[in-house]
Amino acid sequence: MTEPIFGDLGRIVVVIPTYNERENLPLIVGRVRAALPEVHILVADDNSPDGTGDIADELAAADDHIHVMHRAGKQGLGAAYLAGFDWALEHGYDVVVEMDADGSHQPEQLHLLLEALRDADLVLGSRYVRGGSVVNWPKSREVLSKGGNIYTRVMLGIPLRDATGGYRAFRAETLRKLDLTGVESKGYCFQVDLARRTVQAGLRVREVPIEFVERAIGDSKMDQRIVTEALWRVTVWGAQDKAEKVRRAVSGRKAHDHGGW
Repeated sequence: MTEPIFGDLGRIVVVIPTYNERENLPLIVGRVRAALPEVHILVADDNSPDGTGDIADELAAADDHIHVMHRAGKQGLGAAYLAGFDWALEHGYDVVVEMDADGSHQPEQLHLLLEALRDADLVLGSRYVRGGSVVNWPKSREVLSKGGNIYTRVMLGIPLRDATGGYRAFRAETLRKLDLTGVESKGYCFQVDLARRTVQAGLRVREVPIEFVERAIGDSKMDQRIVTEALWRVTVWGAQDKAEKVRRAVSGRKAHDHGGW
């Protein structure tokens, strides 16, 4: 038996949240297993009415590297990932990967994230660093995404080109150091929240270029409500961060003045 390529990183699990991904799930699972046979997969299904959970059970019954979490209903991307993180930590995995079920995150590029994780605590698959790209998006969607990332960078002061992307690899220790109990974001701003928390914790975050491919099967889960939540939360977080900096500056000035007496 050949040695695992990323054996030095420990046990790796890819968490794939699903809601009505019956057609896509066998494809993405097969691609992950072919790309990196050592990696395990956790399918976190939100009680999909199209039977995605049943497909996941069939895949798991045939492959001991595939696991399934059945959740009560559709509670949002963030909630699904948090449940997946808890499961991964409880089961002793050392690396936890986020990956969409629709094929937009290419498993064939996972090795790029894992290689970078050897010198990082969190690695983001980035569409907007040099070498990154997006395939088959309408111009309006690309403008919205790039604009959202610029706004996030300015408001939160985090040096990331693609804080909203969902293809990423965490060390288990990184997740343990973050206050995940305080994460309330449900939609795609969950990704911003975790990136922000990791940077603020002083941990090492790297971005590696990926090619993001728009789904070919099924409908995107992105809608106006998700975009609105993301803009609102980023604005609130930015205001809170700025207020905290002012408070610290005032406290420091008072302490300095007091010390002068």
